[in-house]
Amino acid sequence: MKTLTVNKNRLKSEFLNLVKISSESKNEKRIAEYIADIFRDLADEIIVDDSSDKTKSNTNNLIIKIAGNNPRAKKILLCSHLDTVVPGNNVKPVVYGDTITSDGSTVLGGDCKSGIAIIIEVIRTLKEAEIPHGDIELLFTVAEEVGLLGAKHLDYSLIDAKLCYALDTSGVMTLVHKAPSANDITFKIFGKAAHAGLEPEKGVNALKIAAQAISMMQLGRIDHETTTNIGTVSGGKATNIVPDYVELRGEARSHSSEKLKAQTDSMRKAVERAVADAKSEINAELPRYEAEIELEYEHFDIDEDEQLITLAKRAATEMGKELNVLPGGGGSDANIFNEHGIKSVILSTGMDKVHTMEERIDVNDMVENANLLLNVLVLIGKK
Repeated sequence: MKTLTVNKNRLKSEFLNLVKISSESKNEKRIAEYIADIFRDLADEIIVDDSSDKTKSNTNNLIIKIAGNNPRAKKILLCSHLDTVVPGNNVKPVVYGDTITSDGSTVLGGDCKSGIAIIIEVIRTLKEAEIPHGDIELLFTVAEEVGLLGAKHLDYSLIDAKLCYALDTSGVMTLVHKAPSANDITFKIFGKAAHAGLEPEKGVNALKIAAQAISMMQLGRIDHETTTNIGTVSGGKATNIVPDYVELRGEARSHSSEKLKAQTDSMRKAVERAVADAKSEINAELPRYEAEIELEYEHFDIDEDEQLITLAKRAATEMGKELNVLPGGGGSDANIFNEHGIKSVILSTGMDKVHTMEERIDVNDMVENANLLLNVLVLIGKK
């Protein structure tokens, strides 16, 4: 069976346009306006919600509705986020044939402007070829990289679709069908300041306690479902002052709620034990600690027999390809959508080495992923 293909040169050109627009988290206004302008001639309705009051972005989530011409076809939601990590301003893309990188002073912004470019090109192709399709909703979220804030504060009454493909992972012909829950973890350790040269024995070294606590934690990959990390350590005022306050920031992730709780508890107990050991030496009120544990997002697990996945597998097969259905290790807007009753999986965009200044993308990988999405929409339109 003949499958449809997108316009490679146009996709490449659009991606280059997008990465040149600075859109670090909470500064997405310019790129949102750019995308809205593109869809004024392609969409039936363009909507913004009122999420900016809560996300503190300079713009809102952008929702675009495209009416289908087959009322029996299921409504589908396509999503990609507008923001990039830092440093993501004034990106200067460098093109080596079909490979695109930044100039090395910033990230490229393929996460997730590759997803945005793919969505734009797929819709253009559908419209130009007058291909039957169902109702399609597009969602471009703000502040995804800093806590999935756009998705968390989205006005879900504006979304009708109950099935979603989020474009937000690396690889080619890859679908992520499950992702972990995550706890955001902060430990605050309180000691007592003293002059480090004249009377260090009168101080309580919060940094020493923090180091002892970390040494007792199991960090990194715990098992095939669970990871954990202490990412930042901050505190202290000067080299000649015994540090009286240290803050540890970290996370724990797991596909299992029970394992997530167990790992988080073990990290808390390590801090508790280190504080108790120090307190027993000096028999004083200090040191002490406080723990702040916040569930960042819930895990999801979409069965491989679900329509979202079977359609993508069929589209890949008709393209002469094989779809890679894999578990993921990170969180994305899809986690939040699933919490709100929108069954969601994640499709690859071809982005590579994301969140680094060595980030790159091969246009041919973007094309292959775009063709997959295009042919999924064609199959949905035949229902």
